[in-house]
Amino acid sequence: MRYLSIYKAVERNTPPTQEEMAAMGAFMEEMIAKGALLSTEGCLPSALGVRVRRDGGKVTVTDGPFTESKELVAGFAILEAESKEHVVELTRQFLAVCGDGECEVRQIYEAPALESGLHPCTDTVAAPQGT
Repeated sequence: MRYLSIYKAVERNTPPTQEEMAAMGAFMEEMIAKGALLSTEGCLPSALGVRVRRDGGKVTVTDGPFTESKELVAGFAILEAESKEHVVELTRQFLAVCGDGECEVRQIYEAPALESGLHPCTDTVAAPQGT
């Protein structure tokens, strides 16, 4: 099963140290070798970001930085795990290397669920396409 792990943390004003980068690099290599880490990326500072929100048909755009937020999305990973318990253990290992923060972990819909007509946004059966 594939999972999306969204890492949230207090935004730093400094880049990671060489030691932090080395530890994370070694951890990522280990997880890739085990087949558990499929993809990962970190985010640049929120000062370079933008939030786009639609509410009641009105769209608002807010430029970063997002100082009103306690924690921000700092990065993500796509993980391959045997079960929810397994992905929780992988996430615990990540946080042990990364430090303080929180990961929201969500299972990703995969082809068999989509082929069955299950709609990923509503969990309802969608009408077959092409009819």
